[in-house]
Amino acid sequence: MVTHHLIGIGGAGMSVVAELLAARGHAVQGSDAKRSEVLARLEQQGIRTFVGHDASHVGPGMVVVVSTAIRLDNPELVRARDLSLEVIHRSEALARAAAGMDFVAVAGAHGKTTTSAMVAVALREAGLDPSWAIGGTVVGVGSGAHLGAGNVFVAEADESDRSFLNYTPRIAVVTNVEPDHLDHYGSEAAFIAAFHDFLGRIVAGGLLVACRDDAGAAGLLDVARSRGIRCVSYGTTAPDAADALVVDGDGVVRGGERHPLVLRVGGDHNRLNAAAAFAVGLELGVAPDVMGTALGAFLGTGRRFEDRGALRGIRVVDDYAHHPTEVAATLATARAAAGGGRVLVLFQPHLFSRTRQFADRFAAALDLADDVVVTAIYAAREDPEPGVTSELITRAMRRGRYVADRHQAAREVAGHARPGDIVLTMGAGDVTDLADEILAAL
Repeated sequence: MVTHHLIGIGGAGMSVVAELLAARGHAVQGSDAKRSEVLARLEQQGIRTFVGHDASHVGPGMVVVVSTAIRLDNPELVRARDLSLEVIHRSEALARAAAGMDFVAVAGAHGKTTTSAMVAVALREAGLDPSWAIGGTVVGVGSGAHLGAGNVFVAEADESDRSFLNYTPRIAVVTNVEPDHLDHYGSEAAFIAAFHDFLGRIVAGGLLVACRDDAGAAGLLDVARSRGIRCVSYGTTAPDAADALVVDGDGVVRGGERHPLVLRVGGDHNRLNAAAAFAVGLELGVAPDVMGTALGAFLGTGRRFEDRGALRGIRVVDDYAHHPTEVAATLATARAAAGGGRVLVLFQPHLFSRTRQFADRFAAALDLADDVVVTAIYAAREDPEPGVTSELITRAMRRGRYVADRHQAAREVAGHARPGDIVLTMGAGDVTDLADEILAAL
């Protein structure tokens, strides 16, 4: 049996692939830079893990799985090249794990983690028992991966590196086409073109489900219809179209008939996500009333407005928002949840390129909060850019301030909090660890 070796197996996306490959009978092992709870969980499932990257972990005959985050000089990847091993992207490994199933791919610059999780949980509640691979922990499940007995596979489809083009979905969901990851694409036109290519991956007779409230996704619907692809649109407006779902408060209108949606997560963005999930359920044969009720089984995903604790009447919440639109949506949800209390934010920008491109938009979004501390940029896969720091954001804000040391930033936010406030840690990097530091300081 061929062994799949996953470099960076402790990452959210990679750990999911490891679990699914192992569940389908493949031999799986992998390495990560540091020990984590994720590695411990994988080991409990019989998956061999290594702490640290070393060429000795890779041997003849293996298939090596990588993500875009893995640098070309990684010793395990170098060893794989030297041995002329098959090296595949994480998405290709996932496609192998889902071979022969009805594939639901959920894409979009933001919202795809929550929407794909909502689809998966609701379909399970409706009795389809799907498999899924989601780049975040599904609350109540404890993992972003599940191997079900049904023939449906739900995947979060990542556009950041074009890897969503490795899938051939029966149903493609697009939450939005808002340009991002321009460090990879180079231009907004190239980013949008990738989504046009994504349409070409939908199988014959398949379906596109897209949000018409987003200009980019609305344009994608027009392109899809011109190509003869079946479409269902969803949104808050009421166009004169037979294939449209209209979000109406806590329900959705389809063909003039209103169906209640049972939701246990807040925010206007989640009502839109639920409409997308509702459309997927109907396409897979779930009755409207069953799907509407099944959505109530979804409790959220890790790092999506995730409660981390409360002390002295102060609620600490962690969120993955790392794009200006996501930040604004999260702060709108926090404002509603805070009632008469204030919203305080500790924000960690993700990537130098994104900070440079969207600094003014981040500033405008963060100014929706009452008090904001912005800490140093989380570099992830990038090297520093001269002159690019978090001060590009705070200089454009009315009340934001830059504290480079993240631990000091956590103490400062905690020091300003008072009973009734919501304190948010926000970003795609290790800012999530600071929620515990804030609680400790409180």
